[in-house]
Amino acid sequence: MFMDLQQLNLNWWMIAFVAFCSVTFIQLIYYWGFFSRLAFFKPKEKSTSQTHPVSVVICARDEAGNLVKNLPGVLFQQYPSTHELIVVNHNSQDDTRYLLEEFKKTFKNLVIVNLEQEAKGIPGKKYPLSIGIREAHHEILLLTDADCVPATEHWMYKMQDAYHPGTEVVLGYGAYAKRPGLLNKLIRFETFHTALQYLSFAIAGIPYMGVGRNLSYKRELFLRNKGFSSINHIPGGDDDLFIHKVANKNNTAIVIDPEAFTLSEAKKKFGDWYRQKNRHYSTGKYYKPGIRFLLGAYSLSQFLFYPLFILSLVTFNWQLTLAVFGVRFLSQAFILYKCMARLQEKDLWAWWWLLDIWMFFYYCIFAPALWKKPQQTWL
Repeated sequence: MFMDLQQLNLNWWMIAFVAFCSVTFIQLIYYWGFFSRLAFFKPKEKSTSQTHPVSVVICARDEAGNLVKNLPGVLFQQYPSTHELIVVNHNSQDDTRYLLEEFKKTFKNLVIVNLEQEAKGIPGKKYPLSIGIREAHHEILLLTDADCVPATEHWMYKMQDAYHPGTEVVLGYGAYAKRPGLLNKLIRFETFHTALQYLSFAIAGIPYMGVGRNLSYKRELFLRNKGFSSINHIPGGDDDLFIHKVANKNNTAIVIDPEAFTLSEAKKKFGDWYRQKNRHYSTGKYYKPGIRFLLGAYSLSQFLFYPLFILSLVTFNWQLTLAVFGVRFLSQAFILYKCMARLQEKDLWAWWWLLDIWMFFYYCIFAPALWKKPQQTWL
């Protein structure tokens, strides 16, 4: 009887070790099968560069403070071809209207659209964004937010230069400014981690989302798919769900040139960040089953990795456990270093192993947002 109990315990610890090896193997598949594509990405070479006419569209609601800081960064772009900046002022109660009128006196390519009513049954900013797109005069649309500023004066050129014959969607990187403090590092790592996934998947021919802070697509694509009509009832999704619907392996390109990044100020309070992420994650349930499986398998394996590592370390053969851990650790360190360098987040690399452990707690905190009813807010 005693021997049977010993054998049973050994079987359970063996199962724990096998489970640990399994989630490690899944992680290695994602790191070498997907994320390495971003680490070693080389954009398609073009024999000639063309400057297309571009319409930049920004939606603003009570954003006077952000516009006065960030709008000059868009207006002063070094771009030799025809371009316009459309700002949709959606029922602002602050000084947004007057501020835009002052900018208009100097910048004739600024187009102001003032909306003073809400669209019933269309929560979020899809209605003002749709109006801005319909007002656009040019085929290539470049979208960003009022709280974002281009990282350089070549943002517009670099984003539109990614268009090749057949390209209809261009995904960019919307970074957060580097500031002191732990919360800034957590937010920037999560942003990098999200970009690591959607950019790598896009390179692999499985585009599934973009971010409204830095996104481009063709106006004809928007109109052909009847805009946001299929997702108008969802508060969010004007960026990720629309791209999820229209992007495919043949019509999507990415840009990771640092001159094409946008920068935003990260939240300074954890509660504000928590509410922001809850809104963003509430759209995940609407992804296609195949994408949900791929993202879910990765997140679950990452979530289980450290609990199974600790369990195997203290109950099974610690040498074998550390050997398996080491393979994943070295693979992760190498690929994250390369990807962080590509996305100008290399200062985070010294902390990546602590930030990777933090992701276990991150999932515990934010996973419930996948099942919560999204808030009916504008942003």
